[in-house]
Amino acid sequence: MDTLFALSDRPGRLARQRVAAPVSGRYRCRCGRPIFFRNSRCLGCGAELGFEPTRLRLFALVPGPVGPAGATWRLSGAGARSRLYRRCANYDSPAGCNWLVPISDHSRLCIACRLNRTIPDLSMPENGEWWRRIETAKRRLVAQLLSLGLPVVPRTGEDAERGIAFDFLRAPEGEPTVITGHASGVITLNVEEADDARREAIRTAMGEPYRTLLGHFRHEIGHYYWDRLVRDTPWLEDFRRLFGDERRDYGEALRLHYEQGPPADWSSRHVSAYAASHPWEDWAETWAHYLHMADTVHTAIGFGLDTEQLESEIEPFGRDALFVHDHPQAERFLNFLNAWVELTTVFNELSRCMGQQDFYPFVLPAPVVMKLHFIDLVVRSQYEEIP
Repeated sequence: MDTLFALSDRPGRLARQRVAAPVSGRYRCRCGRPIFFRNSRCLGCGAELGFEPTRLRLFALVPGPVGPAGATWRLSGAGARSRLYRRCANYDSPAGCNWLVPISDHSRLCIACRLNRTIPDLSMPENGEWWRRIETAKRRLVAQLLSLGLPVVPRTGEDAERGIAFDFLRAPEGEPTVITGHASGVITLNVEEADDARREAIRTAMGEPYRTLLGHFRHEIGHYYWDRLVRDTPWLEDFRRLFGDERRDYGEALRLHYEQGPPADWSSRHVSAYAASHPWEDWAETWAHYLHMADTVHTAIGFGLDTEQLESEIEPFGRDALFVHDHPQAERFLNFLNAWVELTTVFNELSRCMGQQDFYPFVLPAPVVMKLHFIDLVVRSQYEEIP
């Protein structure tokens, strides 16, 4: 299975090949109208919609028999004897989850919602809307992780040692702010990050070019996958060669970063200033960018965009920028990478036309490309043998 790259053998040209793109816009209802990843109902014909996480697709639904637990559904076109589903129990909650659960499943929650350990206090009116925004971003993250063949197992009730758990917390008035972060598989998110005005104020105060809910999730899950895929594995020595020695005192490194700022030359070696603070943060920042890139390129493919038709001249990266110059899949990764640069060049200009900040306000120096290629090899090793 090749879920990451759907690129031709020509740099700058996107081509439809085998690809699982769960968040692309290429879904269509049975009526033929386009439908999108977060939709629960077709606005054209009114059909009920649901996301099937094992097939990584959004489907129109047809009613099944009403059972002891309530309504059931079948995937449209699957036949009268096909598998039955129920909606995730969070469908009718402020989270508005549109994912499906097989009726044979022991849980009434979908795989994405089962990752939650703590949800916001819904007695506070604004928390319901903030939770909806948080879950929308989290479902997009989880769908992408599943499409990449990465392990996604709930910590609560399934794998207390190596699973994932999300705590969505908000500090009571007058108490210290909740810090977004990761620790041993538990990802904590400050619920107030879902308030656009507050998040933008923090972004400006911190001098960050980019700060979103999805960005937080992709960064923090990067810490989790470092523990799962790199620590105590043969990848560790190569990681240290590229990112640095993670045994360096983490608390002290962050203290120095916030007191003194990043090194003057950080932009020549890291994807962001924060990435320069410690090897763990370098990994997490680069991992997040890898997920940004893969999702965006897949979505571009889903809409039929082809960078060969774009009037954008870039100096393409070559094999010398990669972690393994002679890897058998090097050209495929380079096509993906160079297509990304071409796309973002155009998308940045479109953003400027609307008076918005750049779509992708970052630069990828050669050392970052090498790190991205390393992450790609680690990810690909989860579902295919790396020569």
